[in-house]
Amino acid sequence: MKNYVLAIDQGTTSSRAIIFNKQSEIVAKAQMEFSQICPHSGWVEQSPEEIWETVYEVIKEALFKSGLQLKDICAIGITNQRETTVLWDKLTGKPIYNAIVWQSRQSQDICDQLIKDDYEELIHKKTGLIINPYFSASKIKWIFEHVPGSYEKAKKGEILFGTIDTFLVWKLTDGKLHITDPSNASRTMLYNIIDNCWDEELLKIFDIPKEILPEVHSNSEIYGVASKLWEIDDNCDIPITSIIGDQQASLFGQCCFDIGNVKNTYGTGCFMLMNTKYKPVYSKKGLLTTIAWNIDGRTEYALEGSVFVAGSAIQWLRDGMRMFKNSRDCEDYANRVNGSDGVYVVPAFVGLGTPYWDNDARGAVFGLTRGTKKEHFITATIESIAYQSKDLMEVMKEETQIEISSLGVDGGASANNYLMQFQSNIMDLKLVRPKCMETTALGAAYLAGLAVKMWKDKNEIIKNNSVDKIFLSKMSSKERNEKYQGWKIAVNATRQFKR
Repeated sequence: MKNYVLAIDQGTTSSRAIIFNKQSEIVAKAQMEFSQICPHSGWVEQSPEEIWETVYEVIKEALFKSGLQLKDICAIGITNQRETTVLWDKLTGKPIYNAIVWQSRQSQDICDQLIKDDYEELIHKKTGLIINPYFSASKIKWIFEHVPGSYEKAKKGEILFGTIDTFLVWKLTDGKLHITDPSNASRTMLYNIIDNCWDEELLKIFDIPKEILPEVHSNSEIYGVASKLWEIDDNCDIPITSIIGDQQASLFGQCCFDIGNVKNTYGTGCFMLMNTKYKPVYSKKGLLTTIAWNIDGRTEYALEGSVFVAGSAIQWLRDGMRMFKNSRDCEDYANRVNGSDGVYVVPAFVGLGTPYWDNDARGAVFGLTRGTKKEHFITATIESIAYQSKDLMEVMKEETQIEISSLGVDGGASANNYLMQFQSNIMDLKLVRPKCMETTALGAAYLAGLAVKMWKDKNEIIKNNSVDKIFLSKMSSKERNEKYQGWKIAVNATRQFKR
């Protein structure tokens, strides 16, 4: 029996391929970064073709490093940056515009008009989302409005839409499959999460032809064969058996299978998800209701809070401010001082996410004195990630009335022990960091493996789950409350400044 799964983890700044064995151990992995295109302030775009090229190359590199051949792989799972929008020509396979990234704000005017037209309640009820350029629908409409002739071609069925998962499956199958899954579909603002289908009324509101949309399949099934990989290993029929958005994949990879289980991913952004099982919980305070996954015909839901800028704030310190050469150095700087010395950084570079949803807010720094050092500035930036995550947690606890005892953590920045300890301190909560930090890829691998019976069920998967480190709070309630109140004051002041 083949005991290896290949997970493709296509993220916001890099593409990775990771091969897992039956014990959930990483056999080999490869990673390649790709270009970020920022033609105007607040716009973030990428080349879909470059994304595909990096995915193809990391697959080859991971296989080479592992010493395995494609015939040793039983299935391929795909997880991806969500909401990022691609439109391409059905005949040529060529994108008609750059991929518009989830962070991009260029469709803000479209969203403002929808709000003015009083569609907020309707869209929230059907999709669990708020009207925001974050999601795919307004990005599709923006491309139609700015690429001459694209709308007319779309109505003829000559243009296809997809989030990154859909584009990759199209490429991997040489154009044979145009599909997605419920977790990604539920982030487009066009998918009815209760009826589990593309919503005709929403399509009419956005004036988007249904012909461009992919078929929606479950998160764990055999979709088809990655025939493009025959170039690597001739006629080796490797099935693609899972597709899932990155944050839902992380929830699955963390084994958050029960109601009330919560994880937080510290990546480019920060995303906290709670499994609410078979009941969608609607938020009145800025959390999003989303589909977690659909397996064997049953849909499970999650409640989600989104921080737009987390790990990218550390990248900004490294690349924009040139405060250190490697991102991992920031922890060393933070350990040189005793906290941020009253400095607060609010990294609202592209607005603020949950619970504020303030698209006009911009980054700010407060509390500077003559004694402020570079180390304090770096520490305050690290702590801003923890404060934003606490904002999410407070709303989540309030709206679900579920007592949360622990938080699963993952993502690149979760390797930062200073951040994790401060997060535990400011939340007064146990943090659990798994041994396998690649939980997003692992979630996609689990779902892929389940489809081909490499793992029998969730119980077998849970047995492979192991812990690297547990963080417990070491901060007094008085200090915790004072620090968090300072953060709230800084955020309120930031929101008062409008350019």
